[in-house]
Amino acid sequence: MSELENKPVAAVEDAQEEEAVESPDVHFEPVIKLEDVVVKTHEEDETEIFKMRAKLFRFDQEAKEWKERGTGDVKLLKHKENGKVRLLMRRDKTLKVCANHYITEEMVLSPNVGSDRSWVWNVAADLVDDEVERQLLAIRFANSDNAGKFKEAFEDARDHNKKLAGSAAESKPEASDEEDNESGSDAEEEDEDKTEEAEKKD
Repeated sequence: MSELENKPVAAVEDAQEEEAVESPDVHFEPVIKLEDVVVKTHEEDETEIFKMRAKLFRFDQEAKEWKERGTGDVKLLKHKENGKVRLLMRRDKTLKVCANHYITEEMVLSPNVGSDRSWVWNVAADLVDDEVERQLLAIRFANSDNAGKFKEAFEDARDHNKKLAGSAAESKPEASDEEDNESGSDAEEEDEDKTEEAEKKD
Protein backbone atom coordinates (compact mmCIF):
# COMPACT_ATOMS: atom_id res chain seq x y z
CA MET A 1 0.00 0.00 0.00
CA SER A 2 2.86 2.35 0.87
CA GLU A 3 4.31 2.09 -2.64
CA LEU A 4 0.95 2.88 -4.21
CA GLU A 5 0.46 5.82 -1.91
CA ASN A 6 3.92 7.18 -2.71
CA LYS A 7 3.57 6.94 -6.50
CA PRO A 8 1.13 9.83 -7.01
CA VAL A 9 3.17 12.05 -4.72
CA ALA A 10 6.37 11.25 -6.64
CA ALA A 11 4.64 11.96 -9.93
CA VAL A 12 3.44 15.34 -8.64
CA GLU A 13 6.93 16.21 -7.38
CA ASP A 14 8.46 15.30 -10.77
CA ALA A 15 5.95 17.52 -12.55
CA GLN A 16 6.72 20.42 -10.22
CA GLU A 17 10.45 19.99 -10.81
CA GLU A 18 9.90 20.07 -14.59
CA GLU A 19 7.90 23.30 -14.29
CA ALA A 20 10.62 24.81 -12.11
CA VAL A 21 13.21 24.30 -14.87
CA GLU A 22 13.30 27.45 -16.98
CA SER A 23 12.22 26.88 -20.53
CA PRO A 24 14.54 28.33 -23.19
CA ASP A 25 13.34 31.50 -24.93
CA VAL A 26 12.48 30.22 -28.38
CA HIS A 27 11.53 32.70 -31.13
CA PHE A 28 10.31 31.72 -34.58
CA GLU A 29 10.22 34.13 -37.50
CA PRO A 30 6.98 33.92 -39.51
CA VAL A 31 7.33 32.35 -42.96
CA ILE A 32 4.99 34.92 -44.50
CA LYS A 33 4.73 38.50 -43.28
CA LEU A 34 1.23 39.92 -43.54
CA GLU A 35 0.87 43.63 -44.10
CA ASP A 36 -1.94 45.72 -42.64
CA VAL A 37 -4.79 45.97 -45.12
CA VAL A 38 -7.05 49.03 -45.18
CA VAL A 39 -10.62 47.84 -45.69
CA LYS A 40 -12.98 50.39 -47.24
CA THR A 41 -16.64 50.28 -46.25
CA HIS A 42 -17.63 52.94 -48.84
CA GLU A 43 -19.09 54.91 -45.93
CA GLU A 44 -16.02 57.15 -45.62
CA ASP A 45 -17.55 59.89 -47.81
CA GLU A 46 -20.89 59.83 -45.98
CA THR A 47 -22.29 61.23 -42.75
CA GLU A 48 -24.46 59.03 -40.55
CA ILE A 49 -27.75 60.82 -39.84
CA PHE A 50 -29.69 57.88 -38.37
CA LYS A 51 -28.80 54.53 -36.82
CA MET A 52 -30.97 51.95 -35.07
CA ARG A 53 -31.01 48.21 -34.47
CA ALA A 54 -33.67 46.28 -36.40
CA LYS A 55 -34.52 43.06 -38.20
CA LEU A 56 -34.99 43.05 -41.99
CA PHE A 57 -37.17 40.78 -44.13
CA ARG A 58 -37.74 40.40 -47.86
CA PHE A 59 -40.78 38.97 -49.61
CA ASP A 60 -40.02 35.85 -51.65
CA GLN A 61 -42.29 35.99 -54.72
CA GLU A 62 -41.87 32.29 -55.54
CA ALA A 63 -42.55 30.97 -52.05
CA LYS A 64 -45.10 33.75 -51.35
CA GLU A 65 -43.71 34.31 -47.87
CA TRP A 66 -41.46 36.63 -45.88
CA LYS A 67 -37.86 35.54 -45.39
CA GLU A 68 -35.45 36.99 -42.86
CA ARG A 69 -32.59 38.90 -44.42
CA GLY A 70 -30.65 39.83 -41.32
CA THR A 71 -30.46 41.57 -37.96
CA GLY A 72 -28.24 44.58 -37.40
CA ASP A 73 -28.02 48.38 -37.48
CA VAL A 74 -30.04 50.16 -40.15
CA LYS A 75 -28.39 53.45 -41.14
CA LEU A 76 -29.32 56.49 -43.18
CA LEU A 77 -26.15 57.94 -44.73
CA LYS A 78 -25.84 61.35 -46.38
CA HIS A 79 -23.14 61.80 -49.02
CA LYS A 80 -20.81 64.72 -48.26
CA GLU A 81 -20.55 65.87 -51.90
CA ASN A 82 -23.84 65.22 -53.71
CA GLY A 83 -26.02 65.28 -50.55
CA LYS A 84 -28.00 62.15 -51.47
CA VAL A 85 -29.26 59.96 -48.63
CA ARG A 86 -29.21 56.18 -48.84
CA LEU A 87 -30.33 53.36 -46.56
CA LEU A 88 -27.69 50.82 -45.56
CA MET A 89 -28.06 47.82 -43.30
CA ARG A 90 -25.43 45.22 -42.38
CA ARG A 91 -25.81 41.93 -40.54
CA ASP A 92 -24.33 41.58 -37.06
CA LYS A 93 -20.84 40.04 -36.76
CA THR A 94 -20.38 39.29 -40.48
CA LEU A 95 -21.20 42.91 -41.48
CA LYS A 96 -22.61 41.58 -44.75
CA VAL A 97 -24.88 44.05 -46.53
CA CYS A 98 -28.56 43.10 -46.44
CA ALA A 99 -30.05 46.41 -47.69
CA ASN A 100 -28.46 49.17 -49.76
CA HIS A 101 -30.47 51.69 -51.77
CA TYR A 102 -31.18 55.39 -52.22
CA ILE A 103 -34.46 56.64 -50.76
CA THR A 104 -36.56 57.86 -53.69
CA GLU A 105 -39.82 59.82 -53.74
CA GLU A 106 -41.78 56.70 -54.80
CA MET A 107 -40.92 54.89 -51.55
CA VAL A 108 -43.77 54.97 -49.05
CA LEU A 109 -43.63 53.23 -45.68
CA SER A 110 -46.78 51.20 -45.08
CA PRO A 111 -47.66 49.69 -41.69
CA ASN A 112 -47.18 45.94 -41.58
CA VAL A 113 -50.43 44.07 -40.88
CA GLY A 114 -50.93 43.47 -37.18
CA SER A 115 -47.79 45.28 -36.01
CA ASP A 116 -47.15 48.81 -34.80
CA ARG A 117 -43.37 48.38 -34.87
CA SER A 118 -42.90 47.22 -38.46
CA TRP A 119 -42.90 48.93 -41.88
CA VAL A 120 -43.07 47.69 -45.47
CA TRP A 121 -41.83 49.44 -48.62
CA ASN A 122 -40.97 48.74 -52.28
CA VAL A 123 -37.43 49.16 -53.60
CA ALA A 124 -36.91 49.48 -57.34
CA ALA A 125 -33.13 48.96 -57.16
CA ASP A 126 -31.61 47.38 -54.06
CA LEU A 127 -27.87 46.69 -54.44
CA VAL A 128 -26.91 43.60 -52.42
CA ASP A 129 -24.18 41.08 -53.32
CA ASP A 130 -23.28 43.23 -56.35
CA GLU A 131 -26.71 42.56 -57.87
CA VAL A 132 -29.45 45.14 -58.37
CA GLU A 133 -32.85 43.69 -57.57
CA ARG A 134 -36.39 44.90 -57.14
CA GLN A 135 -37.49 44.02 -53.61
CA LEU A 136 -40.41 44.29 -51.23
CA LEU A 137 -38.79 44.85 -47.83
CA ALA A 138 -40.11 44.84 -44.28
CA ILE A 139 -38.30 46.09 -41.19
CA ARG A 140 -39.17 45.41 -37.55
CA PHE A 141 -37.98 47.34 -34.50
CA ALA A 142 -37.89 46.57 -30.78
CA ASN A 143 -40.85 48.85 -30.06
CA SER A 144 -43.29 51.29 -31.66
CA ASP A 145 -41.27 54.34 -30.55
CA ASN A 146 -38.22 53.15 -32.50
CA ALA A 147 -40.45 52.40 -35.49
CA GLY A 148 -41.84 55.94 -35.32
CA LYS A 149 -38.34 57.46 -35.20
CA PHE A 150 -37.31 55.43 -38.26
CA LYS A 151 -40.40 56.54 -40.18
CA GLU A 152 -39.71 60.19 -39.40
CA ALA A 153 -36.05 59.93 -40.45
CA PHE A 154 -36.96 57.92 -43.58
CA GLU A 155 -39.54 60.48 -44.73
CA ASP A 156 -37.18 63.40 -44.05
CA ALA A 157 -34.55 61.68 -46.18
CA ARG A 158 -37.11 61.05 -48.94
CA ASP A 159 -38.15 64.72 -48.98
CA HIS A 160 -34.50 65.80 -48.98
CA ASN A 161 -33.66 63.55 -51.97
CA LYS A 162 -36.80 64.76 -53.76
CA LYS A 163 -35.67 68.37 -53.42
CA LEU A 164 -32.22 67.47 -54.73
CA ALA A 165 -33.74 65.71 -57.73
CA GLY A 166 -36.04 68.69 -58.34
CA SER A 167 -33.23 71.24 -58.26
CA ALA A 168 -31.16 69.08 -60.63
CA ALA A 169 -34.10 68.80 -63.03
CA GLU A 170 -34.68 72.56 -62.95
CA SER A 171 -31.08 73.32 -63.89
CA LYS A 172 -31.21 71.05 -66.97
CA PRO A 173 -34.06 72.79 -68.90
CA GLU A 174 -32.23 76.14 -68.67
CA ALA A 175 -29.31 74.69 -70.59
CA SER A 176 -31.65 73.10 -73.12
CA ASP A 177 -33.50 76.41 -73.61
CA GLU A 178 -30.22 78.12 -74.42
CA GLU A 179 -29.40 75.34 -76.86
CA ASP A 180 -32.85 75.73 -78.45
CA ASN A 181 -32.31 79.49 -78.81
CA GLU A 182 -28.90 78.92 -80.35
CA SER A 183 -30.23 76.31 -82.75
CA GLY A 184 -33.19 78.58 -83.56
CA SER A 185 -30.93 81.53 -84.43
CA ASP A 186 -28.76 79.25 -86.57
CA ALA A 187 -31.84 78.08 -88.45
CA GLU A 188 -32.94 81.69 -89.03
CA GLU A 189 -29.52 82.58 -90.44
CA GLU A 190 -29.66 79.58 -92.77
CA ASP A 191 -33.12 80.62 -94.00
CA GLU A 192 -31.89 84.17 -94.67
CA ASP A 193 -28.93 82.84 -96.65
CA LYS A 194 -31.22 80.63 -98.73
CA THR A 195 -33.58 83.52 -99.55
CA GLU A 196 -30.64 85.72 -100.59
CA GLU A 197 -29.35 82.98 -102.89
CA ALA A 198 -32.81 82.53 -104.40
CA GLU A 199 -33.10 86.29 -105.05
CA LYS A 200 -29.70 86.36 -106.74
CA LYS A 201 -30.73 83.51 -109.03
CA ASP A 202 -33.92 85.35 -109.99
